[in-house]
Formats: sequence, structure tokens, C-alpha cells
Amino acid sequence: MIIGIAGGSGSGKTYFGHSFLKYLGADNTTLLSQDHYYKGHDGSPLTPEKIQALAQVNYDHPDSLEFKLLASHIQALKNKESIEVPVYDFATHSRLNKTTAANHKPFIVVEGILILSQPNILELLDYSIFVDVPDDKRFQRRLARDQKERGRTVDSVVEQFNKTVNPMHQQFVEPSKRNADIIISGEDKSEENIRKVIQDIAQKSPSLLNNFNFKSLK
Repeated sequence: MIIGIAGGSGSGKTYFGHSFLKYLGADNTTLLSQDHYYKGHDGSPLTPEKIQALAQVNYDHPDSLEFKLLASHIQALKNKESIEVPVYDFATHSRLNKTTAANHKPFIVVEGILILSQPNILELLDYSIFVDVPDDKRFQRRLARDQKERGRTVDSVVEQFNKTVNPMHQQFVEPSKRNADIIISGEDKSEENIRKVIQDIAQKSPSLLNNFNFKSLK
């Protein structure tokens, strides 16, 4: 089963994605993140000026990502093949010269802000989730994350959120909500919320019940 998790930046997609690893079992689940599929730069030396210019790219627009490659990787996993996932460095806004291997497992979980807006990804999903959180809460989470994990300044986070993150959310992410099988609140990071999603999936695919790690939900 291929499960998609979408929602705005800071909605809690990553949390729910990793929750599937816990509740369905890491041996049963492969997790793919849209973030690994950002396009690399042109290969020129990464000078401070180059990094600053790359920081101005609109990373919230679908054109900034290789969705064709992501779709081919999902299809490969569906065909029980292994893939090599790109590694993206947010500090330098570039792909590193290495990959990480991912193998076919009973559940493939794909998470990212734009995956429900892309027809070639949608057609591969068996079940889709949209994690919904108010804009102000998403901004607060984004601000905290980018400062802590990506070394960004407050001003740069505010500027990016207002210039690209929120406008692209309104144009692409929010409308993709209608493509979801279920909409859940990202403000409620409770086991009950996760249980609801897993049980909904189980109802749609009873034959997969034995793959669920329900002990973790009790």
C-alpha cells in the first residue's frame, strides 16, 4: 500500500510520517520525503554569493522539485525494486554527491507539501492524508525549525514565509486538500488521531491488517 501525507509547511507531516514507522513497524514501512527531491544547482562552486542566490529560489513551487524522479522511485518500490534516494543539503541548497538506499516494503509512505497537487504522484497513491493546521501555527513551527535545524535568521524565515511559502500554500497546497482521503488536524499529535487514520486504512484494506503493529496503539 502506498500512502501519501501532505499539508502545509509546519503542519506536522514529518511527525505523522515517522509515526507510521512506529505504528506499522519499521520492517514493514519505507518512508520517502519530497524534500530529498529538490533539484540540484548547476554545479558551479558554492561561494557565499552563490548560496545567497540559491536561498532566493522559490522552493515552495512545484518546479523546484523532480517529481518525475520521485514518481519513478515510487513505481520502482511498488514493483519490489530498490532505489537510490538523493540527499539534499538545506544549508547550501544543493544535492550532495551521495544517495541512500531504500527497499520495497509492504507500506510505502510518501510525505511532502506538494504531493497531492501532482497528478503523476496522485495516481500512484492508494491512500492520501492531508494534515491541516492554521497559518499562524505553521509559521511558528517553521520559524523554530529553520532557526534550530537550518541556521536561518528570524528575518530570513519571515521574508521567505511571506514571499513564497504562504503564497504557494494558497496556490498549490491548500487546494490539494480536496484530493485527500482523510483530513486530520496537525495540532492534535495524539495516538488517537493516528489510530483513526490507521483504522480507516485498515477498513479500506482488511487484508493488510496483519501488517499493523496494533500493540503500539494500545
